[in-house]
Amino acid sequence: MPENTSKRILISLGGSLLVPDGIDTGFIAAFKECIVKYLGKGYSFILVTGGGKTARRYIEAADTVSVITDEDKDWLGIHTTRLNAHLIRTVFRDYAHPRINTNPHNLEDFYDFKEGILVAAGWRPGCSTDYDAVLLAKYLDVKRVINLSNIDYVYDKDPRKFPDAVKKEKITWPEFRALVGDTWSPGMSAPFDPIASKLAQDAGMEVVILNGEGIANLEAYLDGEPFEGTVIKDDAV
Repeated sequence: MPENTSKRILISLGGSLLVPDGIDTGFIAAFKECIVKYLGKGYSFILVTGGGKTARRYIEAADTVSVITDEDKDWLGIHTTRLNAHLIRTVFRDYAHPRINTNPHNLEDFYDFKEGILVAAGWRPGCSTDYDAVLLAKYLDVKRVINLSNIDYVYDKDPRKFPDAVKKEKITWPEFRALVGDTWSPGMSAPFDPIASKLAQDAGMEVVILNGEGIANLEAYLDGEPFEGTVIKDDAV
């Protein structure tokens, strides 16, 4: 078990930021600069990568040419998250553990990683990277998870469909789980996987939904300053 996890944060790095269409090198460069700065302040990070547009393109291509199963689609997505993880580990090679974690239950050579960064990716069909992220956080005794994507807040209903949707800057786990339900399916648009949400609640974690398109917003959260986003935790008020 890590000796000091008080400044260890897990970031679920959305594929929508890494590959919104093509690979966003501008975002990756800004993200790297930010993370390296906070490594210098004593932080360490676990970075779990999503698949982004690349995953959808592979799935759509396979589905166009042949009839494929949901498991096949999952594996295409999983391997895309691993490709993105290799990209991120390469970008952070001077700071990152040399191996990428692809199984949150297999941590025997990751528990005591000494580097400032551990990179992880998708695990197996039927599990979202949100779920993988929370499992890693649980096993590595991390209490804060940042879900970095392209959305600003959690809303009480889908703001794309309902103009009167109300944003939630703070929300308790019971309230959040009432919004997203209890089941997860690939491709669902919930801000955070319902199954991962239950696990995070049971482990007493704080999950923060942040829009990563403005790196200054991530820095504001890390510095304890006002930021745009939603904090989900048991005592959110």
